[in-house]
Amino acid sequence: MVKTLKILFIEDDTIEVMKFNRVIAALGLTHQIIESNNGDSALAILETKENLPDIILLDLNMPKLNGIEFLTILKKDPVLRYIPTIILTTSSNFKDVKECYKIGIAGYLLKPLKYEDYVYKIQKLLDYWSCNELISE
Repeated sequence: MVKTLKILFIEDDTIEVMKFNRVIAALGLTHQIIESNNGDSALAILETKENLPDIILLDLNMPKLNGIEFLTILKKDPVLRYIPTIILTTSSNFKDVKECYKIGIAGYLLKPLKYEDYVYKIQKLLDYWSCNELISE
């Protein structure tokens, strides 16, 4: 059964946030998007442990608290560690990929340059997670 997802989208680039929301609208998806522009504000959203997201889409290159620092904190929490976290970044650095998987991510996607390729990746990503068995509160 396909379900509507609650997605915490952590991205500091306003253009990327607009692009992501545009893709969601263009695909006719009804997922609930919770936006955060850095790791600190994302942790503040999550700290109440109420109304938790089904998945987290996380950029790596952010101010204040970068993606790897955020992941490290997230995965140490006994409740938050189970939220599937997918990296959505421009970093193809193998060191970043390896470190993220070591910490415990559910996937690593590179942001493609072409809009059509971006749409394709986001659609496949959300198709997969909307039919996956997720841990709920």
